[in-house]
Amino acid sequence: MKTTLFFMTIMLFLSPVVSLAVEVAPRISDREIIEALSELKAGQVTLDKRLDDMNRSIDKRLDDMNRSIDKRLDDMNRSIDKRFEDINRRIDGLQNTMLALFGAILSLIVALFGFIIWDRRTMLRPVVDRLDRLEREVTKDLDLLNEEGSRLTRLVKTLREQAKSDPKLAEILRTFSLL
Repeated sequence: MKTTLFFMTIMLFLSPVVSLAVEVAPRISDREIIEALSELKAGQVTLDKRLDDMNRSIDKRLDDMNRSIDKRLDDMNRSIDKRFEDINRRIDGLQNTMLALFGAILSLIVALFGFIIWDRRTMLRPVVDRLDRLEREVTKDLDLLNEEGSRLTRLVKTLREQAKSDPKLAEILRTFSLL
């Protein structure tokens, strides 16, 4: 059975009916080919023109958008520059104020030191004058520059000499620890 089926299939393919199933294409003339090519070229030219128009349109839109963006950026830059100028003016004003305050504080400190120095000199001058006067008086009264000693030393020596002969004076000097 297999063999019969095989032979039938081969016969079917080899039969002239199979050759009738293929349709023969009509013959195209050179003129028709040229006309078809010219139509294709005309369509190509039209497509190129449309693409060029679209490119120009897109380029114009992009240029308009770029100009618009550039204008916005310029406006923003101007706005930012103005804000920075305002901020810089404020900072300069604050710096000037700070410098003025610092100068005022420094001036007050210098004035305070000047007052302190003046006050010390004013307060110490009477004390120094009084000490000088007391020194002169003590030097004069005690005769500290004498070669034999001060008046007080000489007086104590004299009293000790007198106490050798006067027992009452000796007792008094012992009471005050001078003998």
